[in-house]
This record gives sequence, C-alpha cells and structure tokens, in this order.
Amino acid sequence: MDSIVKFLEKGQPVFDKISKNIYLQAIKDGFLASMPIILSSSVFLLIATLPGVLAQVMGFALPEWFTTVTDFCNKVYNFTMGVVGIMVAGTTANALTGSINRRMPEGKAVNATSTMIASMCAMLILAVTQTTASIDGADTSVFLTDNMGTKGLLSSFVAAFATVNIYRFCISRDITIRLPKEVPGAIASSFRDIFAFSFSILFVAIIDFVCRTFLLVPFANVISTLISPLFAAADSYLGLAVVWFFIPLFWFMGIHGPSVVKPALNAALFGNITTNMEVFQAGGHPVLALTENFGNYIGELGGTGATFVVPIIFLLLMRSKQLKAVGKASIVPVMFAVNEPLLFGAPIILNPYFLIPFLLAPVANVLIGKFFIDVLGMNGFIYAMPWALPGPIGTFIDTNFQPISLLLVVVLLAVDFVIYYPFCKAYDNICLKQEAENLAEEEAEAAQLASAAVTTAAPAADAHVAAVSDAAKKAAQGLKVLVLCAGAGTSALLANALKEGAEKLGMDIATNAGAYGSHYAIMDQYNVIVLAPQVRTYFNDMKADTDRLGITLLSPRGKEYIDLTNDPEGAVRWLLDNVETK
Repeated sequence: MDSIVKFLEKGQPVFDKISKNIYLQAIKDGFLASMPIILSSSVFLLIATLPGVLAQVMGFALPEWFTTVTDFCNKVYNFTMGVVGIMVAGTTANALTGSINRRMPEGKAVNATSTMIASMCAMLILAVTQTTASIDGADTSVFLTDNMGTKGLLSSFVAAFATVNIYRFCISRDITIRLPKEVPGAIASSFRDIFAFSFSILFVAIIDFVCRTFLLVPFANVISTLISPLFAAADSYLGLAVVWFFIPLFWFMGIHGPSVVKPALNAALFGNITTNMEVFQAGGHPVLALTENFGNYIGELGGTGATFVVPIIFLLLMRSKQLKAVGKASIVPVMFAVNEPLLFGAPIILNPYFLIPFLLAPVANVLIGKFFIDVLGMNGFIYAMPWALPGPIGTFIDTNFQPISLLLVVVLLAVDFVIYYPFCKAYDNICLKQEAENLAEEEAEAAQLASAAVTTAAPAADAHVAAVSDAAKKAAQGLKVLVLCAGAGTSALLANALKEGAEKLGMDIATNAGAYGSHYAIMDQYNVIVLAPQVRTYFNDMKADTDRLGITLLSPRGKEYIDLTNDPEGAVRWLLDNVETK
C-alpha cells in the first residue's frame, strides 16, 4: 500500500493543476451561484407533483382547487429551473472573468457585468429557436423554451468561455472606442465594451447560422448529439464506477475530488434530473442513474468515500481511544455529508489502511444503485435536493417516496459496513498497540499536568484572560472572518467554533461560512478569510485577491483545522496569533 500511496503522491502536481483549471473552476462556481434557483424550484416541483402521485396510489381524487395550486407551482418552476441555462451562462462568465482578470496586464480588466450580459445573450442565440405560433388567431413570434433550462447547459458553457475570451482579447489589445477624458467614467466604460460585445455576439451567431443551415438543428442540439455517447457511457455500470472511483481517489490525495471530476459532467448530472422528471410525469420509468443527487446520496453516502457507517463502526466496535473519539466527534456531521472531521481526524486521507475501502465503497454503492434502477424498478432520481440532506432521507424523497429505496439504503449500509470493517479493525489494532506502548508516558504526563493545574489554575487563568483582554481584544475589535470550503459545510464548523470562542472570551468577532466560488461579491466585507483544507489548492489564486484588498488569508492543515473546530477558545487564539503575525 505504501508503494501505491507514493505513486499517487508523484501525480499530485498534475491533480492540483486539473483542480485549478480556470474553466473547470468557472463551471463549478457558476453552478454554485445558481444553486438557489435549482433547489428552490425543486420545492415547487415537489408540491406540484407529490399530491397527485399520492392520490393515484391511495385511490382518491384531488379537489378541483388544487389544479390552481399545481398551475402556480409549475409556473414558478418553469420560470426558474426552466431558464437556469441562461442564468448559468451569466454566472459561469462572471466566475471566469474573475480568473481572467488575475492574469490581465496591469491596469486592464474585463468588465464582469458586461461579460455576464453578453454570455446570456450568446446562450440564447446558440440554444433557443424563435418561431411563429398562432395565438388568438394572430401570428405571434415565440421562443421555444426546451433549451433554456438544463438541456442548454453546454451552450451556456460555450457562450461563457467564448465571450470572456473575446473580451480578454479586445481589452488586452485596446480594441475599443476611446472617448475624451471629460466623458464620465461609467459612460466611457460602456463604450469601451461595444467591440467586445459585438464580436462575441457575432461569433456565436455565425456558429448558430452554420448549425441551423447545414445541420438543421440549433447548436445546443448539435453538442448534445455529439457527446451523447459520452453521457450514455457515463450512465453505464462502467461509467458510474469510473466516476465514483476517481472522486474519492483525488480526495484521498487531499484534493477535493468532486471539484475535479464533476464539472465535466454537470450538464448530464442536472440535465438527467429534468429528463427523469419528464419521463415520470408521462407515466414512464425514469432510468437515468447519472444525476447529481444519485452521486450525493448513493455514491457519496455520508460524504466522499461513502463514509456514513464509518463513525458508527469507530464508536461502537473499535477499542482504541483515538477512533472512538473520532467516531463521537464525526457521527453527526457525517450524517449530513460533512465528513472532513472523519477524513482528517482518523485520519483517512493519505492513510494506507483506508485506501481500498475509501475507493471501493463508492463504486459498490453506485453499481448497486443502478441495479436497483435497471432491474428492480426503482425510480432514477427526479428532484434536485440539497446535497447535505442525510443520504437515506434524500434517497427516499428523490425516488418519489418509493419503499424499495429504503431497501436500497439498508443494502448499501450493510455492504459499506462489510467493506470498511476489516480495514477499520486492522487500523484499530495499530492504534491500540501505539496507545499501549505510550500508556505509561501518557499517564506520567497527565499526572504532571494535573498537579500543575491544581497549584496554578487560578493565577494562570487570570493571567490568560488578562492577556486576551489587554493584548488581543483591541486587535479583534470589529474583526470579520469568512471561512470557505467546497460546499459551506466544513467551513461552518470552524465559523461556529470561532463564534462560540469569541463569545466565551468576550470578544467582538463576526464570523460567516461560505463556499469557495460564491465569495467574490462579498469577500471585501471581511478582514480575514480562512480556507478549509479541501480548497487549499486555491490558496495562490485567492492570495492575489486578498493581497489586493488588504485581507489576511489563512489556511490551516487538515488535522489542525479539525482540532480548531473542536476547541472554540483555541480557535480564537489561533486566529489572533496568525492575524498579528501577518
């Protein structure tokens, strides 16, 4: 196993480079910014769909007034999720513009608002068909909305990438309209972007013209046709196994696996949800397994590595103090798919004892899940639910409350237990041996610490409080801290610890947690930004922004981060020590 770990470590620079690719980051950040649309719209879809299904199963008729409720909910869904492709074009362009601006020549920058607007217009040109329909006896120009939502996501990405790069080309080479210096800056800026905007729209319009003239379909359908074999392959047993093998493999090396693997599949992960829902509403069997929440609740049950059962194993069946403590501390977060306390506390990351189960359990889960869909008739996932919903609950809801999904959860937990238990036991034996060897030394050290605490507890505490009050309280006055991770779950652990520690110490420190990628619009409101270990690979990119804004950037290592989340007062002291030394 050591040789495998060493081999993987040699490839870490390549993995880091992939995870920091600005186009993959832009896709991830663009989706993250659009998640409120996706999640909130799904609630309305659930309200519109579920009562009808329950009525059909239980054999009763819904009242006539419920049709009004259904129409209302469907309208909200259609004007949110139904146009999410347009929104993603804008948010992806905005995220990519931020990355491009860090690489622009001194004194030149691309206008993010302008690229957002241009990308949304470009997406409409590439994806949407304009036609004529007879309404109330009059010919009326209408848009076909099929490709405005998730089916148009590939057009969204192409529009965003093309637009931002055309803007970069024009701005960096001063292809612009220059106005006299007396003209107000806002007006001059608008004229500056005329060429960039026009060239972007012309570029995608030519692409659209070629596709519609020679291939007789909009660009969105061309791309879907060309890469449909890729999506079909990814939805196969082999494809699912490969995807959910590489996600934990990257995480095992300390690189946030979903950020590397999923961006290339986002169009399918979210588009397949829409396809499944359409099939379900038509009375068919939704069979597509490759969806976002299939990964969240099945392949990543309890977080990357399918670790839902691991804290239970640690807490109930292991004998070492270390693993029992980790199990106790991580059992609740892991239920909500926040498994960093487990990954860095055990540790599982870069621990050869856990390499095989960490890779094998997710693969087994997705293969079993697809078998339930293909053979046993379970529905493919039809809703876009929050990723942090406990996997067993999310699976039950997302299959439209099918009882067979509960059986799937039981099977997955049993299989994951069988996969993880032997390796947990082997590591437990190692921990027990180490604890036994160090027991005498630990007891002696504990006795010395206890004696020192009895004789000096009061003076030391008073001195420390005074030190905090006099030296640090002033520095902490008005301190605002933003903690970032990949999905705002791990970051909340440290943000809450800092808040609790500040309250105990009587210090004025405001804390907030967020997801990397959604921070651009708010980062200037904070004095300190802390990167969780899972997004540490973005440290250098983030530092360019924080240095420009005069913000202190911190990034504790894995185990240090987890220790801080469990020690609120220690977390505050760590924060102040690092802020003072910056």
